[in-house]
Amino acid sequence: MASKPWNEWSTTLSHLTLGVVSLHAAVSTAQASRGAAAGFLLQALASATLLAPGLGTDEDSLAGAWVATVIGLPLLAFDFHWCTNGHLMCAGCFIHLLADARLKEEQATCPNCRCEISKSLCCRNLAVEKAVSELPSECGFCLRQFPRSLLERHQKEECQDRVTQCKYKRIGCPWHGPFHELTVHEAACAHPTKTGNELMEILDEMDQSHRKEMQLYNSIFSLLSFEKIGYTEVQFRPYRTDDFITRLYYETPRFTVLNQTWVLKARVNDSERNPNLSCKRTLSFQLLLKSKVTAPLECSFLLLKGPYDDVKISPVIYHFVFTNESNETDYVPLPIVDSVECNKLLAAKNINLRLFLFQIQK
Repeated sequence: MASKPWNEWSTTLSHLTLGVVSLHAAVSTAQASRGAAAGFLLQALASATLLAPGLGTDEDSLAGAWVATVIGLPLLAFDFHWCTNGHLMCAGCFIHLLADARLKEEQATCPNCRCEISKSLCCRNLAVEKAVSELPSECGFCLRQFPRSLLERHQKEECQDRVTQCKYKRIGCPWHGPFHELTVHEAACAHPTKTGNELMEILDEMDQSHRKEMQLYNSIFSLLSFEKIGYTEVQFRPYRTDDFITRLYYETPRFTVLNQTWVLKARVNDSERNPNLSCKRTLSFQLLLKSKVTAPLECSFLLLKGPYDDVKISPVIYHFVFTNESNETDYVPLPIVDSVECNKLLAAKNINLRLFLFQIQK
């Protein structure tokens, strides 16, 4: 058997060393930073892939090199940003880094080389996104391997083991199971044979949940018929308290709606001391009336995303009666869908939203 040339042995040894060092770094940093540990683990896996027989092609080496330079958990997303030195970050980690920097009042930096990063300094890397979309990934249902670009379609439409529901769920069937068992279940499902009285009880329960959804929309339509309606674009700016232990809060400049002067304030995680140390983030806001009124001012109000933002906010209507003695509401939740959407707002220099105010006439 012919021996390997020295350059091949040298390459193998370098990959083996890199894999061992990366695996040790992943174990060492797992407690401090899961994102960094995941990056080191991907580096180790990429090195192992290059050492496996039959996988050491040039294309695999190139893909392994791309994967190995990514910070965080890149294989969960297709969007990648890179710093000025070429280090990659998945979109979720990139937004999280920007949000952390805003919360700490610092300049965001690349976790690898510590150069400055921002939305203007970093750009998408389409070549890496294309390469990652072609990497194999395991279906969570049938455990077969597919290119990432085809995985979503397979899991939603093609996989015989994907979780599905009975077609009689509209009349209360709670069955969930693999798609290949659906035909057998529906043939034996007892819900189509239930009596009218039994179905009425099920439908009444379902109607209650639908009424809650419709109540919101009906309330909005009712508010739109009010005589006095006002809206404006508001911009929250970050500030720090003057206390010994400073706390972050957001506040808008004064604005005029319904011939009254108002201010909005917001806080992160209900003024938690170090919100940057928390993975789960929320925003709450408060509406303050700054002008004097001669009679109680009863209003309904809600905050929605601005016209140029893509953050997901579910509308919630709040109600308050303003007087000269009680001129500020309690802090109420800004109904953001999840922490990822909250990070999108926090990563921006200013938070831009749209406020609607409806004055209730007596």
